[in-house]
Amino acid sequence: MVRFVDKGTRVLVQGITGTQGRFHTRLMLEYGTKIVAGVTPGRGRGEVEGVPVFDTVFEALEEADPEASIMFVPAPQAKEAALEAIEAGLNPIVIITEGVPIKDSIEIIARARRRGITIIGPNTPGIIRVGECKLGIMPSGVFRKGRVGIVSRSGTLTYEVAAQITRAGLGESTCIGIGGDPVVGLDFVDVLRCFQEDGETEAVVLIGEIGGDAEERAAAFISEGGFTKPTVAYIAGRTAIPGRRMGHAGAIVEGNMGTAEGKMEALRSAGVHVGSLPGEVAKALKRMMG
Repeated sequence: MVRFVDKGTRVLVQGITGTQGRFHTRLMLEYGTKIVAGVTPGRGRGEVEGVPVFDTVFEALEEADPEASIMFVPAPQAKEAALEAIEAGLNPIVIITEGVPIKDSIEIIARARRRGITIIGPNTPGIIRVGECKLGIMPSGVFRKGRVGIVSRSGTLTYEVAAQITRAGLGESTCIGIGGDPVVGLDFVDVLRCFQEDGETEAVVLIGEIGGDAEERAAAFISEGGFTKPTVAYIAGRTAIPGRRMGHAGAIVEGNMGTAEGKMEALRSAGVHVGSLPGEVAKALKRMMG
């Protein structure tokens, strides 16, 4: 598998001195994530949780040699921070920030693709390689090392489903929140392609929601043989009102486009078991994996 992160990944936290940056830096360190530096412009030469803070990404790169970045930067400054991380060659870059303007996200992702850099997010809970490394805000207590990969557009549903998988005794390998915005770096197909190659992942849970066509594209990828492992899906938002945003910025239905029913039908046609309730996911996995 293209391992986005593992126990050896050296991590930079952008926005480390803010409330969220400080809080989640502590939790990520407690999980075992190797955080080697933080950046907040104008706050260099300090420390957060024993992690040295620098004024710029390039100073951090010179002094601490980070490989990946996680961003807790306010939306108006997110583009500048992300472009600085891209220019420094950090990979992946996890953008937790919600509310990044779409035009900024488009520019960030386009610039990253030209450099071969993976963007996770924006508006993502992050990524966790269970038992090794967490770059994100997910509650680590619900995860246990196991054989199920999770890829999701929803943070809270990820945690709920992971807790049920853990209770079922299956556990998780890697869990990735691709983000709930209309424009995100990774999509379902990117992650499924990686899970297909990952020897530690035997089955996958795909958690989608209304809006856009990401789930339909994933279904087409599975139908064409791009992903062959057992897959269970859950689609949130079946009762959503057309034209009204529900939760994430990307969760909006326009006419017949992006409906839960359309997504569920596409996935079922591709041979994916689609649960009617989140609680059905772990039970279906248990049956499929034996």
